[in-house]
Amino acid sequence: MHVYPFGAVVGSDDLALALTLCAVSPTIGGVLVRGEKGTAKSTTVRAHAALLPPVTVVDGCRFSCDPDAPDPSCPDGPHPPGAASHVRPVRLVELPVGAAEDRVTGALHLGKALADRTAEYEPGLLALAHRGVLYVDEVNLLHDHLVDLLLDAAAMGRSTVERDGVSVEHASRFVLVGTMNPEEGELRPQLLDRFGLAVDVTAPRDPHMRAEIVRRRMAFDADPAGFTARWADRDAEWSRRVASARELVPQVVLSDDALVSIAEVCAAFDVDGMRADLVTARTAIAHAAWHGRLEVTREDIAAAARLALPHRRRRNPFDAPTDSDDLLDELLGGDDPDPGPDDDPGGGGGGESAPDDSAAETSSGSGDRSSTSLASASDPFRARVFSVDRVGRGAAGRRSRAVTTIGRTVGSRRGDSGPVHLPATIRAAALTDEVRQVRRKIVEGRETNLVLFCVDASGSMAARNRMVQVKTAVLSLLLDAYRRRDTVGLVIFRGTGATLALPPTNSVDVAAARLRELPAGGRTPLAEGLIEAAETVRRHSLRDPRRRTLLVVVTDGRATAGTDAVQRSLDVADTVAAQGISSVVVDSETGRFRMGLAARLAERLGADYVPVGEVDADALTGIVRERAA
Repeated sequence: MHVYPFGAVVGSDDLALALTLCAVSPTIGGVLVRGEKGTAKSTTVRAHAALLPPVTVVDGCRFSCDPDAPDPSCPDGPHPPGAASHVRPVRLVELPVGAAEDRVTGALHLGKALADRTAEYEPGLLALAHRGVLYVDEVNLLHDHLVDLLLDAAAMGRSTVERDGVSVEHASRFVLVGTMNPEEGELRPQLLDRFGLAVDVTAPRDPHMRAEIVRRRMAFDADPAGFTARWADRDAEWSRRVASARELVPQVVLSDDALVSIAEVCAAFDVDGMRADLVTARTAIAHAAWHGRLEVTREDIAAAARLALPHRRRRNPFDAPTDSDDLLDELLGGDDPDPGPDDDPGGGGGGESAPDDSAAETSSGSGDRSSTSLASASDPFRARVFSVDRVGRGAAGRRSRAVTTIGRTVGSRRGDSGPVHLPATIRAAALTDEVRQVRRKIVEGRETNLVLFCVDASGSMAARNRMVQVKTAVLSLLLDAYRRRDTVGLVIFRGTGATLALPPTNSVDVAAARLRELPAGGRTPLAEGLIEAAETVRRHSLRDPRRRTLLVVVTDGRATAGTDAVQRSLDVADTVAAQGISSVVVDSETGRFRMGLAARLAERLGADYVPVGEVDADALTGIVRERAA
C-alpha cells in the first residue's frame, strides 16, 4: 500500500511513482493509467496536480510564459526582461472526449474577426496546459488523430497551428496523463508506444487496505478542511522535493555503462524503434534526481524500465500483456528497486494485477455439453471491408460513410455547434452585415458502427473443420473492427436457443477471448439467433441512437431446431430486414454438394452474401484474378 500525498491510499506504488517522475521531468512524455472502474485513477491524478509546485508567469500572457525564460515565439510577446509577473497554482486542464480539434489547438477568434475585422488567435487547451497537467479521462475513447496531436505536443514541447488563416507556434510543455478502463477498449499499439510510461492499477484485495481506503474517504467527506490540514505538512514536503528534483535533473550523469545497460534492456524486451531507449533514459535520470543522486544507478534503470517498457511489447491488438518482472531481474539483478516516491520500504500491495476473467467460459445455449467440440482459430488475415448502407450521422470513425466532424468539407449550414466554415461565415457577414451569421462546416467522412456478430455454433459447424474457418474469419473481422474503432457484440446460437455472449462493447479483446472458447454442438436454432440479434440492436439503439449497426450472420443456413425451422428462420429474416438493419451473411457451408440455404437467408435479409473463404481480402483478389483469366 502506498500512502499518497493528500491522504489518499493508492493500490499501486507504480502509479504514484510514474506521476512523480513525470512531474520531475515532463520530457518523459506522460503517463497512461489503465485500470478497472473504481480504482481512484481520476482522484489520484487530480490530487497529484493539486500538489505540484506553483509557477511564476508573466502578467497578461495567455501562454503562461516564465519571466526568467520567456518563449521567444510567444504570440503575446516578446516579453522584456524583468516583465511584471505573478505566482499561481499549476493548472489541471481536462480534455473532454468529444472536444473538437480547434478547441485543442486553438483557432481564429471568430468574434473579433467578424466584429472588429481583426485576425486574432484564440488559444486552445494545449496553451492553457503549458507548464501544467493535461488530463484526458477515457483516453481510449478519444479519436486517434486527437491522441496523436496531444502526444506530438507532449513530445516536442510545442504546438503549431496552421488553419483558418492563422499561423502560430507556441510553447506547450505539460505533464500528459491519460486514464482508461481496458474493458471499454484498448489503445492501438502505435498510440501505446507514444505514452512515455504506463501503469496498470487494480483494487487492493487486502481487507485491511480496503477498509483504510473507505475510512479515509469517509473522514474527508465528513470534514474536508480538517482532513486536508492533517496532511498539509506532508503535502508541502512532497512539493518541495519535486522542486528540488527538477533543479537536480540537469546535473545527473548518465554514464556510458548505464546507457549501454538501458540499450541492452530495451533490446531484450524486443521493442520497436528507439523511443523506448530515450524514454527509459529520461525516466532513469528523473528517478535518480528524485532520490537525490547525481549519477544513474542500476536501481534507477530497473525502476524506469518497469514503467517504460512493458506496454511497448504489445505489438498486435490481441496480444496479451506479459509479465516483465522476471526478465528485468534476469537482466539487471534480483534486487527490487525502490517501490515508490516516498521511500516507504513497508509499502506493498497493488503490485499484482487482478486475474483476467475475460476468457471465462461463456454459456452458448442449452445443447448437450458431451456432444460439443472446441476448435482453435488460425492466424487472422486481412478481412474484406463491409459497411452500412446510406450515409449516417454517427461518431467519427473509419467504417461507413457519414456526416461527421472529421473528413471532407462538402458544404455549410447555420448552427451553434460544430467546426466553423470560415469562408462561408465571412461571406454571410458581408452580404447580410450581421456578425452573428456563423456558418458551420458540413463534413463527410467515416463513422464507427456496432458490428454485431451472430454466430452459428451448432453441430453442423463442427463438421469438415468448419469451426476453424469460422473462428478465423470472425477473428479477422474483429481485428478489422478494432482498427476501425467499432463497437462489437457477439450472439451465439446452438442447441435450442440463442445467447448474447457479449453485449456491445469497445473491447474487441474480450470478444476475441469469448470467440476462442466458443464450443460447437447441438441443433441449429437460426431463427432464435436472428431474434436475439434484432433485440440486441433495438436495445443498443435506445442507448446510442446515432450508432448504426452492421449485422454479420455466420451460418450455413441449415436451421434444424423446431418444426419447419428453415421457413421460420426466413420469416424472421424478413422481420429483421424490415427494421432497416444492414447485414452480411457469411456462408460457412463447404464441400461439393451445397444446399444454398445461407444464400436464401441473405436474400431475405437484403444482405451481402459472402462465402467464408471470400472474407479474406487477399484470397478474394486471387479468386477474382483467376476468374478473369
